[in-house]
Amino acid sequence: MSMEVDWAPAGAARQTGRTETPARRRRDPVLTGAAIFGAVFFVFGLIHLNFDYGQLWKGTLAFVRSWAYLFPPNAAEWQPILAAALETLYVAVVGTVLAVAVAFVLAFFAAENVAPKTAPLVKGFVSLLRAVPTLVWALIFIVAVGMGPLPGILAIFTHAVGMLTKMFAQSIEEVDEGVLEALRATGAGWLQVMLQGVLPCVATSFLAWSVFRLEVDIGESTILGVVGAGGIGWEMANAMRNYEFDTASFVGMVIFAMVYSVEFATNRLKNRIRLRG
Repeated sequence: MSMEVDWAPAGAARQTGRTETPARRRRDPVLTGAAIFGAVFFVFGLIHLNFDYGQLWKGTLAFVRSWAYLFPPNAAEWQPILAAALETLYVAVVGTVLAVAVAFVLAFFAAENVAPKTAPLVKGFVSLLRAVPTLVWALIFIVAVGMGPLPGILAIFTHAVGMLTKMFAQSIEEVDEGVLEALRATGAGWLQVMLQGVLPCVATSFLAWSVFRLEVDIGESTILGVVGAGGIGWEMANAMRNYEFDTASFVGMVIFAMVYSVEFATNRLKNRIRLRG
């Protein structure tokens, strides 16, 4: 009596006498349509905008030659420039901290899994805040409260609330529903479920998003100074208007040092948060 042993490895296809063809993955018509539309729109944009490539080349050469006017940097007015850089940091930090506090509260009313009745209204409101660029908010607040650091703070605060509320709400919506149901089964109220079930799960994510937004706001606060919202951007605009390119070069170096230092510090902080999470 002979015994046949099937020595084929697990998962290997067996010969059954008929040929099996792998099923083709169907293309998503939405993605295909979006790709085709994007390609056509790109080509149409190049044609419609009617770029003067000869002028573009001449402008590039002129830009390269203008670097000769930037060196050596003029640090004669370093004190007001560094004071303006410090003001820029104030604007970014104050605006971001206020936005984090407000977004922290709004997020619990924007998450569909814990506040289904208020979520559509709050999400619509913060979408409006987020849709208007920070620079436009700055121009609006300059008209309302005048020039200086205050409109910069308000502009950063407004746009950051729109972004952070969305990110915080998404973090809350990713919480395991079983955790919430277990707390509700014990008779815990809404506030107890938020404090004991949701908050411990999202604290690390909230902190990481807040640090990221601070990094973004420091870069934006630099730009806001150009339109009169205070800070080192105002010094850059003044130097360029007066054709003081060597002073503008020094201001640019200060901006680079400030942004790079903050980015380095926030990256270290985000890595620590990720390790603890």
